[in-house]
Amino acid sequence: MHTSLIKPSNVPLKPIRGRQMIGKYRIERKVGNGGFSAVYSAYDTIEGIRVALKIPHEIYVTNELLDSFKKEVRLVAKLDHPNILQLKDASLIDQRLVVVTLLGNETLQDRLKRRVSVERALDYSSQMISAVAYAHQNGLIHCDIKPENFILFENDHLRLGDFGIAKVSLKTIQGSGTGTVGHIAPEQAMGRPSARSDVFSVGLIMYKMLTGHWPQFPFVWPFPGAIQLRRKSIHPDMIALIRKTLASRPNDRFADAIKLKKEFDRIFSKTLLHRKRSSESRKK
Repeated sequence: MHTSLIKPSNVPLKPIRGRQMIGKYRIERKVGNGGFSAVYSAYDTIEGIRVALKIPHEIYVTNELLDSFKKEVRLVAKLDHPNILQLKDASLIDQRLVVVTLLGNETLQDRLKRRVSVERALDYSSQMISAVAYAHQNGLIHCDIKPENFILFENDHLRLGDFGIAKVSLKTIQGSGTGTVGHIAPEQAMGRPSARSDVFSVGLIMYKMLTGHWPQFPFVWPFPGAIQLRRKSIHPDMIALIRKTLASRPNDRFADAIKLKKEFDRIFSKTLLHRKRSSESRKK
């Protein structure tokens, strides 16, 4: 992966337009726009594949950002896991900082706008936890886990993206890696993120998928919609797991996603069997 990062000139850049070439990439359309960067669908004219280009807004591309981003990229480049979206390229092209990944079908945020079955929600949860557990095994805390940062590919294959650029963008805009408001643990909002904070963020998404509700501060159980967990025949052990991930006090949660994964894997099949038996019982 190419990571040549040198501060470009101060000459203002023209807006990016459809069919414009940026290096070997031909822009097709803008697919997203955030406070820190815009995302484009593009065609790699050399490899013959479609990719996603994340391009930070020009105002944020400073020497400090480039130095920080280079360090993050070197760490992220070592990650190799089926549920983590790898960087194909991270470099300055035509005076723009360009981060290149494979192009997915949609984000998990987009997918959650449509009905998600319990079985599919549990499958997504398994993939999310696997990705974060692998990152934690490698000493990396994501700090910005939210549905928008999970990308869906064919066959409902989920990949966690924005490693590296998530931390750098948050520090650049907010002054610290505090994460996205509404998606983070209480201690992370106070500037003290840890692996337990990532666990909390994963728990928020799991709860949303299974109940249709997004827990709000001060995170006192039972949250709105909690009754849906029993109505949908979620095994009591799985409910206890979700409740533990969403504990307000960090020490009451799983220490990291590695421990969360171990417990989730233990009760995953049990939960599916519990739902099957509950369904059969109702039919009698």
